[in-house]
Amino acid sequence: MEDPEGGAKPQLDGASAARRKDGKKSRRRKGKHGGHSRNVGQAATHVSSGNAGETARPMDDSAGNPARKRKRRRRGSGGSAESANQNRAPVEKSAASEATARPQGESASGRRNRRKNRGKRGLQGRPLAPTKSVGHAAPHAQQSATVARSVSTDQRGGENDTRSSRQPERESRGQGGEHAWPDELYAALDLGTNNCRLLIAQPTRPGQFRVVDAFSRIVRLGEGLAASGRLSDEAMDRAVDALRVCASKLKNREIRRMRLIATEACRQASNGAQFLERVVAETGLELEIIDRETEARLAVSGCSSLVSRETRSVVLFDIGGGSSEIAVIRIGESRFNRLANHITHWTSLPVGVVTLSERHGGRDVTPEAFEGMVVEVEGMLSSFDCPEIEIGHSGDFHLIGTSGTVTTLAGVHLDLPRYDRRKVDGIWLSDDEVSAMQAKLLSWDFASRAANPCIGPDRADLVLAGCAILEAIRRRWPSPRMRVADRGLREGLLTDMMADDGVWRRHRNRRGQRGK
Repeated sequence: MEDPEGGAKPQLDGASAARRKDGKKSRRRKGKHGGHSRNVGQAATHVSSGNAGETARPMDDSAGNPARKRKRRRRGSGGSAESANQNRAPVEKSAASEATARPQGESASGRRNRRKNRGKRGLQGRPLAPTKSVGHAAPHAQQSATVARSVSTDQRGGENDTRSSRQPERESRGQGGEHAWPDELYAALDLGTNNCRLLIAQPTRPGQFRVVDAFSRIVRLGEGLAASGRLSDEAMDRAVDALRVCASKLKNREIRRMRLIATEACRQASNGAQFLERVVAETGLELEIIDRETEARLAVSGCSSLVSRETRSVVLFDIGGGSSEIAVIRIGESRFNRLANHITHWTSLPVGVVTLSERHGGRDVTPEAFEGMVVEVEGMLSSFDCPEIEIGHSGDFHLIGTSGTVTTLAGVHLDLPRYDRRKVDGIWLSDDEVSAMQAKLLSWDFASRAANPCIGPDRADLVLAGCAILEAIRRRWPSPRMRVADRGLREGLLTDMMADDGVWRRHRNRRGQRGK
């Protein structure tokens, strides 16, 4: 018999598909229900009712004892069928005649093969269902199965982004499979004051995407910028080296659409435009300098999935290396598809972890120096004209922090032996837990902070400056809880590009659903 998709299929013992209960009972189905066939109950009814024309099975032996259950036994190749059935209770006529008709030297495998090829109609008359063909996986499927957010260093901000595919969460961002189009890759690059980050992703379920490749490196492009007003040669060299790696990753893939941005360091530096010209000449990447409002909106777009439907007000902040963006979000009864459309007020403070630590010192921070940093940021926030947030219920309002500062606090709070994004992204921290973590970091010296696996030597002189900015925000908007987001501008760039291209709407149409 030939299966249309799976090729030749083995023949199994057959039976009539029309009337299974009335036909001859298969020897294979005996013993699966305590030694009885499926018609035992029906046969017992015939015996008790005494209907005419029915041949009742002998239920008792000559001594009046119940007959033993017939069991299948394996016999050797030289065993005799008659001797094997010598002390066995009578069985139905068809089975007995079949047993006596077998040659004495027939093996057990031979008898099974005879039964298997007798009917040639499939097991118990069931139609042969075409099986799923197992062929070679498509190249993009193999790529999706093996791709992960690569891990190559133990420290935060190392050579590659220390994220693995979820899964999940997932990644809370989809699992690919039937929901993904591997030929539609999107790329987002964020060159900030402290980091150079790249994400390459493919859209999956509506509003989500799967990361195909990632890169992150601390370059400190804004080092010395506050004092000189210019990007130093050493800082530009570090940034160009990181951008060469990003250019190589982008060149090796077919990218449908990409957006490459630069933020505060290039905005403030007097030689920022000349630096970007050098980047184009040496790497081929064309970066755009975005304004502060765009940066705030992108941060909100990247964290939109962390705002639940029950939330009515959110203050989202992104503590960067050279600036800190703050967005006040108020959600009414109807919620837009893009959370950024709910921004009512926003501001960008011209201070970040790099600039603040350079002014106050980041290695040896005393409680007095820490309070001085907090007061400076509070003075900047005092000029931010924003109405007070009305809180009706306890769950209506909370903070969302998306920066290395808050993810570091979460990692220290969890006492992770190594930073793990899957355990940090989306975690809730109470107000008391945030205060305890800040006090703990303030009690450590520089060497202790550098030895912590969630901080590392590259962030040990910056983390307390970030805590000072966070403390000023918490004093302005007191909240019983804060949600940690290990995501930001790159995720916002990817989400906006995919939404503008309508990839999720096309996906719904492909699955037979009407798009919006």
